[in-house]
Amino acid sequence: MLYEFLYPFHIDYTFLNIFRYITFRTIYAGLTAFLICFLFGPFVIKKLSQMQIGQIIQTDGPQSHMGKQGTPTMGGILILFSIFTTTVIWGNLTNHYVNILLLTLILFGLIGFIDDYLMQVKKRNMGFTAKGKFLIQIIFGFIISYLIYLCPDFDSSLTIPFLKDISPDLGIWYIPFACLVIVGTSNAVNLTDGLDGLAIGPYIVASVTYMFFAYVAGHIQIADYLHVRHIASAGEIAVICGTLAGAGLGFLWFNAHPAQIFMGDSGSIPLGGILGTIAIITKQEILLLIVGGIFVIEALSVIIQVGYFKLTHGKRVFRMAPLHHHFELKGWHESKVIVRFWIVSITLALLSLSTLKIR
Repeated sequence: MLYEFLYPFHIDYTFLNIFRYITFRTIYAGLTAFLICFLFGPFVIKKLSQMQIGQIIQTDGPQSHMGKQGTPTMGGILILFSIFTTTVIWGNLTNHYVNILLLTLILFGLIGFIDDYLMQVKKRNMGFTAKGKFLIQIIFGFIISYLIYLCPDFDSSLTIPFLKDISPDLGIWYIPFACLVIVGTSNAVNLTDGLDGLAIGPYIVASVTYMFFAYVAGHIQIADYLHVRHIASAGEIAVICGTLAGAGLGFLWFNAHPAQIFMGDSGSIPLGGILGTIAIITKQEILLLIVGGIFVIEALSVIIQVGYFKLTHGKRVFRMAPLHHHFELKGWHESKVIVRFWIVSITLALLSLSTLKIR
């Protein structure tokens, strides 16, 4: 909004030329998103507490979690409000990728909100049925993937990390592939959101990592120097990534152990969806397996546990899934699990950034 409104006056007021720079708007988008979460956080926590929208702790989990019963949840609405408002303020709303990401935020945010609403307000124990939620995610994922596929500066080839000369073109099959990435990331982030700050920490790291990839892809000279595919409109996605990181930091202020608020499905589902969409747009879709390695590992632990349980009629690979609960039951304190997962996330992010040169 500020970009469209103020930048046209830069001819008469040269200082307004600063709004042209993606780096400037990315920094201030991050600061704005942080301040929105930081300032509105206490109000949202108070309102959710008054409405008795509290976390329901499963009795079959680690007993140390029982003290979290009733902690305000649905904090994702604070994150989504921050991201949407900040994007409208600092983003270039004429950019088709920005609009697609806002649509992703709304559609997947709607899934998460309704799921939390059914569980917390209507007191339906499990919210959406698993099949129902997954089906809606697939439908929305196909819509987003199709819109990306139609973008004029987008192509359907894959970028393979470390291999610059191998880039298979999927053609129309890129749409279901992109849908898989978006829906898979959405559910992986959702599964990771089980401890105080566990999901939002790696998410901030992933957002900052893709901020670099988006800026590089959108800058023709840098992209050419690093032999990265240039996507003319993708640079603007760096502003969105800055917004995601800023909102994440603002939420982490209240979500850090011991958490005052949880994001719930209202936050984890759309945050995962928009991260997967950014990976698709920046043509770093395969690299998401490394950037979001913590989310991938958490999701795989659930898949392995369920599959092995069914095949062996009751045996388990892990003491409990997702993986963070396994370590808790092994005796790790919650804070140790969280910080060590953050360390792994940062390490994977650095490895991912190295692919810009190791090609």
